[in-house]
Amino acid sequence: MKANGEKFAVLTAYDFTFSKLIENAEIEVVLVGDSLGNVVQGRDSTIPVTVDEMAYHTAAVKRGNNRALLITDMPFMSYASELQAMDNAAILMQAGAQMVKLEGGAWLADTVQLLSERGIPVCGHVGLTPQSVHKLGGYKVQGKEDQAAEQMIADAQALEEAGAELIVVECVPSALGKLLSESLRIPVIGIGAGPDTDAQVLVLHDMLGISQRLPRFSRNFLEEHDSIQDAITAYGDAVRAGSFPAAEHCFK
Repeated sequence: MKANGEKFAVLTAYDFTFSKLIENAEIEVVLVGDSLGNVVQGRDSTIPVTVDEMAYHTAAVKRGNNRALLITDMPFMSYASELQAMDNAAILMQAGAQMVKLEGGAWLADTVQLLSERGIPVCGHVGLTPQSVHKLGGYKVQGKEDQAAEQMIADAQALEEAGAELIVVECVPSALGKLLSESLRIPVIGIGAGPDTDAQVLVLHDMLGISQRLPRFSRNFLEEHDSIQDAITAYGDAVRAGSFPAAEHCFK
């Protein structure tokens, strides 16, 4: 799709019922996000989420999904070492994941290579990395300075070179999201990264407007439609058409 200039949609899911609705809407990729810590468990960050919890929700989502690529987040400190990463990725793959997602830059290259060589597809995640929120000093836009932007591109390229097959970039200026997509051969999935990435991802609860706080980069599709199914379908259509995100959802 990237080679053909076609955009695709990604949406989080945490259970069987919503997974079926997402499949019915023909969303291309489903992410079992550690954002479940916030929207399902009511925690103030993703850090407390465990591998066992991610495996439980992955299995539930898998039962409702026979079409979309299913990616699962590896939670906080589940890939601190290469051996730990391999063991925990195996648990998530056996639960139903078809790819695992890791947050971090070039320091993860050896881990990504190890997983890839052993048949575990990997999605990287750069920019705002919620598992590092305390290190980053909060949920802030990343890559605003030239040096930080250059480092982010270098990190993403290192992950690609190590074998990553997708990259998520979160909360960066639109111009950097565009540059990242142009700098990588693999697809770049944006969230708060402007309209020019190869794909867009939103947290399901944000897209439906039922989160306690709606991020600036999100849009409530449910208020425009009569059903959850129609709202999810409209989200996918808007991503593919390039009408989402609009200027008001982006960072300069």
